[in-house]
Amino acid sequence: MNTPQALIVQQPSPKAAQLILLFHGVGSNAASLAGLGQAYAQAFPQAMVVAVDAPHASELAPDGRQWFSVADITEERRAERVDAALPAFEYAVRHWQERSGVDTAGTALVGFSQGAIMALAAALRPAPVAARVIAISGRFARLPEGPLHEGSTLHLLHGKADTVIPYSHAIDGAMRLKALGTDFTADVLPFIGHELHPDLVELAVEKLQQHVPARLWLQPGEDDTGQ
Repeated sequence: MNTPQALIVQQPSPKAAQLILLFHGVGSNAASLAGLGQAYAQAFPQAMVVAVDAPHASELAPDGRQWFSVADITEERRAERVDAALPAFEYAVRHWQERSGVDTAGTALVGFSQGAIMALAAALRPAPVAARVIAISGRFARLPEGPLHEGSTLHLLHGKADTVIPYSHAIDGAMRLKALGTDFTADVLPFIGHELHPDLVELAVEKLQQHVPARLWLQPGEDDTGQ
């Protein structure tokens, strides 16, 4: 596979303590996530923060990228296309893990829209490539049918006014994750549409800062109280 194109927002020296990978929506690109990346870089100065370009040109925008086509999309086709795109997605994650020297336990995937769909699909694998997934304005291509890996934590963030991917998908996903005993959170914010709204960005950063097990994301020398 080709080396994944990306925007490196932050690269600490000599070695990163965490790896935060950002994935954009269909028809967009890595540069669109620069603001989100800067928010994570400020909160985690020892993390490598990278926004990853999807591998395929999008039919929706001249400079846009996509993991899978949304042309003539149906529920069945979406799941099939996600399955087909997942090897390249996981390859991109492993590439940046090798570049950063950070393992699965120290990796977080933060996806918006189609990027969130791909990150959630990766979380359902028997051996997921990352311990943390934050899905903003996304959904499961297929709802999980069995327990997730015990080391996984998922955070579902959604705007209630989202007309592209309705927030009902976050509710359905949360209900299934609860039934499966998964470590997860779900937040639906009113008056927010299908966008990287500042309130969603702030909440996405807080999830990595505060959610137990926080020890994976603490700065060296800090204790569990953050003091």
